[in-house]
Amino acid sequence: MNAFSSLMDGFGTALTPINLLWAAVGVLLGTAIGVLPGIGPAMAVALLLPVTYGLEPTGAFIMFAGIYYGAMFGGSTTSILLNTPGESAAVVAAIEGNPMAKSGRGAQALAAAAIGHFAGGMIGTVLLVALAPKVADLAVDIGAPDYFAIMVLAFIAVTSVLGSSRIRGLASLLIGLTLGLVGLDQMTGQQRLTFGSLQLADGIDVVIVAVGLFAIGEALWVAAHLRRTSGHAIPVGRPWLGKKDVKRTWKSWLRGPLIGFPFGAIPAGGAEIPTFLSYATEKRLSKHKDEWGKGAIEGVAGPESASSASAAGTLVSMLTLGLPTTAVAAVMLAAFQQYGIQPGPLLFERESELVWGLIASLFVGMVLLLALNLPLAPVWAKLLRIPRPYLYAGILFFAAVGAYAVGGEALDLVILLVIGLIGFGMRRYGLPVLPAVIGVILGPNAEQQLRRALQISDGSVSGLVDTPFSVSVYAVVALIVLWPLLRKLAGGLLKSRRNVTE
Repeated sequence: MNAFSSLMDGFGTALTPINLLWAAVGVLLGTAIGVLPGIGPAMAVALLLPVTYGLEPTGAFIMFAGIYYGAMFGGSTTSILLNTPGESAAVVAAIEGNPMAKSGRGAQALAAAAIGHFAGGMIGTVLLVALAPKVADLAVDIGAPDYFAIMVLAFIAVTSVLGSSRIRGLASLLIGLTLGLVGLDQMTGQQRLTFGSLQLADGIDVVIVAVGLFAIGEALWVAAHLRRTSGHAIPVGRPWLGKKDVKRTWKSWLRGPLIGFPFGAIPAGGAEIPTFLSYATEKRLSKHKDEWGKGAIEGVAGPESASSASAAGTLVSMLTLGLPTTAVAAVMLAAFQQYGIQPGPLLFERESELVWGLIASLFVGMVLLLALNLPLAPVWAKLLRIPRPYLYAGILFFAAVGAYAVGGEALDLVILLVIGLIGFGMRRYGLPVLPAVIGVILGPNAEQQLRRALQISDGSVSGLVDTPFSVSVYAVVALIVLWPLLRKLAGGLLKSRRNVTE
């Protein structure tokens, strides 16, 4: 009941005219940027983060929530229309959505995705309201060893489920951890990797890292392959769903959150795993097996609902533990830090009005998202006709302006270009970007918690595993690390038994 009354107070904050305006502007901007090919939610949020700096915190985060959900929907629109996923979580939408678009059913695919985002987001946010305060209460008792164990779990989980190999995931994480070392040591005040530059003493701003890795890296990558790729918009009509489509998709919309929300709330790499699991589930339960791979609408509705619910689940760990499990959450954490606010167990007490206003704005933003994007889908399709040289030139311009606005230093532009070249190299050699961003965000915090835990135990390593919680988390870490080996051994045993029986 306490959470319900707090949510009602949050609606009182979110439904003021000025905050409604910020929510609408956020949804519109997020969708407009996210719908452009190759951008995706993380890059859209990073590009638009400087736009919120001039606002007071509550209005800024309400606008930010609109950008978040709007950009998520935009990423799936690109995936469906152009077979160009803006992020890895939108890959599944292309499997069935793009064949639907090619067969003239792009409108239905976009409508199924929009309603799926709405249903998944609504259910996920209801679960966020119910669970986040309880998680925050439990998190108050978590000590330094437990926090370090959780961050190790985040590092291992993210590097294990993303990329073509674990080695590449770990290499990306190492890049992020190295970038996170730049600046003054938080405990001793010693300079690290500053090369004698006073501007680097405060470290590299996370926004510059995110914009550099995502926007600059992607723009350079596309420019390098521009002559070999081409894209054209597929015209779509008025989005609508017939009775037959609704009958096939309503169960998928409701099943998606049950898969997406738990994976979003734990450090398991965000929406990639639940969208694939949702796709596999819908394919197994479908009565139209012959349509899969050719444009089965359930293959769009279920994964998109799971993806949106996963985004709500991500906010549970980000708000209550200060633990970003996706690149978008990492950029959002940077936005909190920009205002001097540290997400964690005490956030619901210290910044109650802001947090509940933000959660209430998620409901408002999803209603606005559905109302805007169902009729505006043909407009987003026309935006995709922008020639790519002009498109990415604009991205580079806004990225540079945003990076310069962070600190007002010309050196920030040099750092942005260097990090952009690193992002280009990561794409060239197949390194996933998310572990690097997670490393930059969590690296300094993980180091601090590690040193605190060792100080408490007088330098004994056993101090890292002296609580039941930390032991449980390390057991999960061990399972993730050893799972491929255990699965291989189990497969070998089954194969040998079959040979014996034959």
